[in-house]
Formats: sequence, structure tokens, C-alpha cells
Amino acid sequence: MMDFVIKYFSELAYLFNEMAPWLLFGLVFAGLLKVYFPQKHIDKYLGKPDFRSTVNASLLGVPLPLCSCGVIPTAISFYKNGASKGATNSFLISTPQTGVDSIFATYSMLGWPFAILRPLVAFTTGIMGGALTNLLIKEKPTPKPIVNPMFAGLKMDIPNSKKTSAACDDNSCGCHTPPKEEGHSLIKAANYAFVELLQDISKWLIIGFLAATLISVLLPDDFFSMFQGYGFIEILVVLAASIPLYVCATGSIPIAAVLLMKGVSPGAALVFMMAGPATNVATITVLGKTMGKKSLFIYLGSIMGGAVFFGMLTNLLIPADFFLSKMNHLMAHGEAHQMLPKWIGITSSLVLVVSIIAGYFIERIQKNKKMTLETFKTIRVEGMTCSHCEASINRNLSKMEGIEEVVADKNTSQVKIRGSKINFPEIERIVTDLGYQYKGEV
Repeated sequence: MMDFVIKYFSELAYLFNEMAPWLLFGLVFAGLLKVYFPQKHIDKYLGKPDFRSTVNASLLGVPLPLCSCGVIPTAISFYKNGASKGATNSFLISTPQTGVDSIFATYSMLGWPFAILRPLVAFTTGIMGGALTNLLIKEKPTPKPIVNPMFAGLKMDIPNSKKTSAACDDNSCGCHTPPKEEGHSLIKAANYAFVELLQDISKWLIIGFLAATLISVLLPDDFFSMFQGYGFIEILVVLAASIPLYVCATGSIPIAAVLLMKGVSPGAALVFMMAGPATNVATITVLGKTMGKKSLFIYLGSIMGGAVFFGMLTNLLIPADFFLSKMNHLMAHGEAHQMLPKWIGITSSLVLVVSIIAGYFIERIQKNKKMTLETFKTIRVEGMTCSHCEASINRNLSKMEGIEEVVADKNTSQVKIRGSKINFPEIERIVTDLGYQYKGEV
């Protein structure tokens, strides 16, 4: 038993050290993208039910580090603001499959072929899903004035608006334009990357590492030899397992790496990395309710069909040895096979662990500073799973007349509201329209 424990933690440390430097680099890049990405007039690129809007939405979604739950309120806000169903579905499909953080992490563990293949497949399947939506669903969405939580810098055409609320305390709503402060922007980027984003993915990242290590230690090297020669069956088995599973794009990487080392074909590993992050039971339920059954079927069909097609194509055109040859640093733990010096991996792992722990407490402190419990009304809202869900609730409820401040907390499933006029029926309508479950006042 002791030998198993030692072997397990040794393998866990090795996998973590390999991935940590690239994950940190991806987080920094994601933070800068969040702050400096040009956000003005973005709706005009997504509003028409045509092929161009579909391509724009998929191109926009690929680098964004949003999970399958975090992308829902963002995409729904696009839709409510006038984006076409085709563009919305394209964004929903392409975004969770990959992101700038997972691209760098994929390169670190699986090599450059997978790092290129992943965003390419996400981009292509997003376009395919959007085009099918435009073709099969003709109705146009009715624009509603709901602020996009991810792209809150987008200016809504509200002339002479003097409204000030919790939603625009950070000057992000476009109500007024403060002078640019470089230092302030970098702080916002760091807060997003190492508090908001890292807290969103840390749970599933840790689960992915623990599962990958367990697979590596428990499964014999020839376990998947029974699937050799049955590529399509192998791909279908992996697809069936990944559809209901919730795993973020980054968390899927160590699992895929270990599966490859145990004999799974590159095509099957690709299927897992594309279908796993893009689908789960919660996402399917919310999409069916908010976008309609047709859009949901096109969404699932595009992801499943695209994953199977590209998985089979990968196995057909590219030898497995080619992928494995780019993973030499995983095949041997020797210094000669490592992409980066060992001390960088260890230091990065320590920084990542400290960031996860510190980020948890920083997030708690930031929320506690906003709350004065005696002056807030509290409602229960289920379905919030990440910071983007919280942002969606905060920003949309803050736009209501008479509401001064809103603080949503995904961990307690509670939303605290302060204001001179709190209209609970209207709050219930907005919460439900965003795809969450309103459970009433606490």
C-alpha cells in the first residue's frame, strides 16, 4: 500500500511540474486578453444570421478561457442583445473546447500537433454549428437590453445616461470614460487571471490531475490494446463517456496525456478533449430551456459529429507515432527529455498552488467587503458555477430601477441585493431568462 501511495504522489508531482509553467503563462495571457481585448461595437460583428457572423463568433470564442458553464451567460447575453442564433451557437460550441490557457497547457503536455489541432477543430465545429443553425432556424432573436457579462465594456446606446450603480463602479459599463490607467489595468488583469479564472478552473484542474495520475498508476500499459483495430468503436466509447462529464479544457489535458501513454489512439484522445469540456448535463439542460430544442440538437450534433469526424480523420491521416514522438518529455522522466529546466517546473508548481490557495481567500475577502448583511435582501439562485455566472447575475440585476448593489456568490448559491425598490417578480424573470433557477427569498 505504501509503495502505491509513493508511486501515486511521485507521478502526480511529475505531471504537475510539467504543466505548471505553461499554465501560468496561459493565465497571464488570458488576463491581458480580458483587459485589453477591443470590446467596442462587438455586436455588429455577430448580429446578422449569416456566415460572416458565424465565423466572427467562432474566431472570438476560440481564445477565450471560458468553461462550458461560464460561456452560457455570456452567450445568452450576446443573444439577448441582438446576436443571431447562428452566431450564438457558434460561440457556444467553439469557446469551451479550448482557450488561450489550455492551448499553452496542451503544448506543454501533448506537443505542438495537438496544440494546433485543438483550436482548429474548435474553430471549425463552431462554424459548422452556426451555419447549420442559420440554415435550419429562420427566426430572428428579439434584442433585449441585457449587458454582456464578459464584454461589459461594450457601450450600449443610452444617450445622456447619468446612472451610477454597482454595475459601473469599475467604469466598465461605458456610462463614463475615465482616463486610462496602465497600472490599474494590470491589476485588473492579474485579478482576473489569478483570482477569477484560476478559481473557476482550479477545482476541475485538480480533479483532472488526480484522475490522470490514478489512470497512470492503475492501468497496465496494454489495457487499451483490446481496442486496437477498432478505431471507430474506441472513439464512440470515449465520446459516450465524455458527453455527460464535466471537465474544463485545461483539466482534460493530463487525462488525455495519460490515456495516450496507455494506448488510446490520438483520435480518441482528441475526441475526449473536445467533447468533454464542451458538454455536460447542466449545460444541456440550460441550453434546451433558453435557446430551444432545435438549437440544442444542433449544438450537440455539431460537437459530437465534429469530434468523431476529426478523431477519425486524425487516426486516418496522421500516424500515432508522430504524436507520441512529440511527447518525448512525457515518455521518459529524464532531464534530457524535459522541455524546461526542472527548477522552473517546481517553482511554477509552487506559485500555482499558492495562487490557488491565496485566490480563494482573496475572492472571499473581496465579496465580504461588498456585503453589509443588515442592509441586504438575500435570494437563492441555483445554477451559478463560476465567476462569469456571478458577473451575469450582478450586472443584469444592477440595471433594475431602485437596485443599488448586487453581490452573487456561487459557493452559497445566494444573491444579496440592496436598494430602495426590490421587485422580486422582475428579479425572478431576469434570473430565469439568464438560465438560472430562482428559489425565492432566504
